Amino acid sequence: MAKQPSTIGANTYQRIKRDIIFGELQPGSKLKLDALKERYSASLSTLRETLNRLASDGFVEAPEQRGFLVTPVSREDLTEISELRVLLECHALELSIANGDTDWEGNLVAAHHKLHLMEQQLLKGDESEKETWKRYDWEFHQAMIAACNSRNLLSLHSIIYDKYLRYQMLVLTYRGEEAVKEHKGMFDAALARDADTAKRLLEDHIRNGLAHTLEAL
Repeated sequence: MAKQPSTIGANTYQRIKRDIIFGELQPGSKLKLDALKERYSASLSTLRETLNRLASDGFVEAPEQRGFLVTPVSREDLTEISELRVLLECHALELSIANGDTDWEGNLVAAHHKLHLMEQQLLKGDESEKETWKRYDWEFHQAMIAACNSRNLLSLHSIIYDKYLRYQMLVLTYRGEEAVKEHKGMFDAALARDADTAKRLLEDHIRNGLAHTLEAL
């Protein structure tokens, strides 16, 4: 029973963060505790703790004496997030390629297979499972860097990736065959243990996604 509050808090954190990332809590909107209490069935103390944690991660702002609000978005913020993603993910990918074993390869093959099937569905015009698509996209990128052997690096990357994803969900449009080819190229280079090519393709992939999102923002 002693672990129950932390379990409830972790669940509330994940639910509110998910709603921020997927736009159900709009950028800049006020987060009123009474409304959140009803929506998430959480106590005021749990909500305050959760919102302070989300503020420390950058998803919520807490201006002095003004309560909590969803962190606003801007083109400058998206550009900075994308540059940080390039820095963290390319480094993690290089380490992962160097350290990855057959289990890493197997997990990467499985993750790419799921993503590729979803991409084929999207190419046919079926956009009914956008949240599943973005989950598979995350799982693929996570699988590529999973063998970097650095919990701190993976933790930082996870936060940056979620911030990047929030912008994508605001203007969610599919880049089509271009993105499919980029994923396949990264996948092939990673399995071939060609770190230089994999990092170059990953950087291009992130920057192409940035340009696409900025154009639609």
